[in-house]
Amino acid sequence: MKYIIVCIALFFVSLGSFSQEIESIELEVEDNEYWWGGLSSIGHQTPYDKNSKFSVNLYGDNRGNQAQPLLLSSKGRYVWSDSPIEYSLSNGVLSVSSKYGKIDSGKAGDNLNSAYKYVSDKYFPSNGQIPDELLFTHPQYNTWIELMYDQNEEDILQYAQSIIDKGYPPGVLMIDDNWQEDYGTWKFSAKRFSDPKGMIEKLHNMGFKVMMWVCPFVSADSEVFRKLAADGLLLLDAERTQEILWANTRNKAAVVRWWNGASACLDLSNPKAKDWLKAELDYLVNEYGVDGFKFDAGDAQFYKDGLVSFNESLPNDHTRYFAEMGLHYSLNEYRASWKMAGLPLAQRLRDKGHEWEDLQKLIPDQMSQSVMGYAYTCPDMIGGGEYQSFLNSAVIDEELIVRSAQVHALMPMMQFSVAPWRVLSSDNEQICLKMANLHKQFGDHILQLAKKASETGEPIVKPMELAFPGNGYETVKDQFVLGNTIIVAPVVEKAARSREVVLPKGKWIDEEGKKFKGGKTIQIEVPLERLPYFKMIK
Repeated sequence: MKYIIVCIALFFVSLGSFSQEIESIELEVEDNEYWWGGLSSIGHQTPYDKNSKFSVNLYGDNRGNQAQPLLLSSKGRYVWSDSPIEYSLSNGVLSVSSKYGKIDSGKAGDNLNSAYKYVSDKYFPSNGQIPDELLFTHPQYNTWIELMYDQNEEDILQYAQSIIDKGYPPGVLMIDDNWQEDYGTWKFSAKRFSDPKGMIEKLHNMGFKVMMWVCPFVSADSEVFRKLAADGLLLLDAERTQEILWANTRNKAAVVRWWNGASACLDLSNPKAKDWLKAELDYLVNEYGVDGFKFDAGDAQFYKDGLVSFNESLPNDHTRYFAEMGLHYSLNEYRASWKMAGLPLAQRLRDKGHEWEDLQKLIPDQMSQSVMGYAYTCPDMIGGGEYQSFLNSAVIDEELIVRSAQVHALMPMMQFSVAPWRVLSSDNEQICLKMANLHKQFGDHILQLAKKASETGEPIVKPMELAFPGNGYETVKDQFVLGNTIIVAPVVEKAARSREVVLPKGKWIDEEGKKFKGGKTIQIEVPLERLPYFKMIK
């Protein structure tokens, strides 16, 4: 095994307290050695081997999803830094550097599992807590695809009632973007909600817990914006001040471009800004009965352009500040994250398109989350969360939605958004209902695995190589392990009615009661209504 470790003083980085020498290491990748980590949104590109060629820079870029300054090897090697890293692989050499902190690397055992256990315990130990239990035991429902930017009381109640009427188990209901008066004005829009407190009471009586969408942005020129700017609670432009006689404040709030336009942004490096946001959210909890929050945005890329904050911070730090808000609420969800592994936050994969190529990314991207230490995970919305895909019903692929529901069913969490009863035939909708009930059936088992994760750091779902290391399973991307004893093998290819399943040594029994001897690859039939899974027989 060959290590080439290089620490070089190329230049100093002008970031105040962040100024220091660049640190870098180079590791020669061995034959039959595979590497994971860094970004969940490109998990489908992993694992990397000595023939791979790529370059990734985590500074100010979480690629719309969870990020972690961690790389792990099937040979037990690891790389970690407390700061953003840049890493690349070319000509069989893995190069890792950081301008902002030290890099730790080493070897812990001789496989992926031993390396994971070591780094989990040392760098992101679990704290003994999990997100709200209902996130694991029942399906989730998000109003986004059905209502998009027209979130309103009447249609939300109708969506919830349809869930009950169609026989789906009630669970967490997430009310998405545009329920509020404005970004930063976290009050129910009076134009769209006549009795929000009564609405939430009705949803509770149906068996739902209710989450509300929030973000760190503040609409410019609003009353709330003027108050926050005057109080110094917004991120500032590089010029910091403005010389306008009639301005209500000399603080020059930065304008950040994001998917909903141009807004100011809370400076959550300032404890007072955190207190302000928490007070706004607590009011929704105490006054209306809101149970928790979907925390959206917070991506590191929004903080890259010379913004000035109360405490000097890297762009990635701002992502972490926003994520820390969720620790106050057991019912939470994040799509963007930085170094929050081991903590009780629900982490969803970024929105996928309504297409087979994106469906095939769900399992490896979710496995990437697991390898990076994010245990409490959800694989996007069933059928895809990119709303443009659903604007024209003619493009909806019923088979894709069914197979997507099957991928979700035995994951830590499953989340509906598009209503299966609206877009599917009766037969296909019944398959989705079956998957929803299957998730509920496994709910207690998944919950126990979540509790175990909170104590040991062991992920709820795992890639084959993490659960059964040293058997040549590094490149198996279309099946996963629930706990250590259940292998789940969904179909992710259009029109496929059979597939191969890799079974480790031992005795296995499938969901239909058929027994198999492991240590080989088997061929099985998988009609549209079937989700194959195999339990280890002790």
